[in-house]
Amino acid sequence: MKAINVAILGTTGAVGTRMLEQLEQSNIEVANLKLLASARSAGKQLIFHDNPVTIEEATKDSFHGIDLVLSSAGGSVSKELLPAAVESGAVCVDNTSYFRMDPNVPLVVPEVNPEDLSWHHGIIANPNCSTIQMLVALAPLDRTFGLKQVIVSTYQAASGAGQMAWNELLNEAQQHLNGEKETASILPVSGEKRHYPLAFNLLPQIDVFEDDGYTHEEWKMIHETKKILRHDMDNSDLKVTATCVRVPVPVGHGESIYIELEKNPSVSNVQSVLESAEGVVLEDNPRKQLYPQPINAVGKRDTFVGRIREDTENPGSYNLWVVSDNLLKGAAWNAVQIAEELVKRDLLHV
Repeated sequence: MKAINVAILGTTGAVGTRMLEQLEQSNIEVANLKLLASARSAGKQLIFHDNPVTIEEATKDSFHGIDLVLSSAGGSVSKELLPAAVESGAVCVDNTSYFRMDPNVPLVVPEVNPEDLSWHHGIIANPNCSTIQMLVALAPLDRTFGLKQVIVSTYQAASGAGQMAWNELLNEAQQHLNGEKETASILPVSGEKRHYPLAFNLLPQIDVFEDDGYTHEEWKMIHETKKILRHDMDNSDLKVTATCVRVPVPVGHGESIYIELEKNPSVSNVQSVLESAEGVVLEDNPRKQLYPQPINAVGKRDTFVGRIREDTENPGSYNLWVVSDNLLKGAAWNAVQIAEELVKRDLLHV
């Protein structure tokens, strides 16, 4: 495998630091590594394969000679810098939401639709963290039994809103235990007028509200699912709806998923398909209280599935409980996985 030149954009964030770790553990041979961040982080050093690498300020001129960019620096930064990276000859895997719904940009989960990488034009979008883990679990069932409808309720960790939100949760928990009033300045949405504590609480709002009453996070789950599974973000044959909730968990999203299938398999058949599916770990033994938990998923690349049961009122419909590390499979690892596929398929060219 040919060694390539790689840049990580947004390398000091919760996802960026994990991109560096996952790249180090990947099968990608890195000839040269460039770490890019804002001006305030420039000059600091991080370690890659036991060697210090100095962080540089990200500009439009940062990508000369770069083959691959792993990006997680925010949508506005991606909008400004990634076209310049492509112009310089790099292929970019972007973890922000900015390019996801662009019809000319593949939206990829490697276990689900790696073939879509073949038509990239320099940018590949990493789906939303909650969408990724859901589709790792549902795509094998869709291929085998046919999906008709998805109803999902998410239980999303604080880290999904970034390192500052994660820190705020821990600070609020300590304030509560000290008998003090919890102070919130970030969640549910940093740019909104009102903020609420997450510690010992649930927030049924992730991202801003749309005119129809859905949050933008819920909108993303609905339309990303349709784009990935049906290649049409507005597909009407696959019905998808979502309710997204922030919960006081540091890392690891949980999802309660209700699906309607075209066929009517037994629960054991559903379990069998998932047990053999790439990226899935089946943890489903109620008698032994074995089921997925966020605390056990932290630091792991897999998607964990359990509590599979048929809806006895509606044959052909099933409930599942799905958990994954939102910073790894939901972000950093999925991006590096995409990069591995690009190298494997010889697609690191524009």
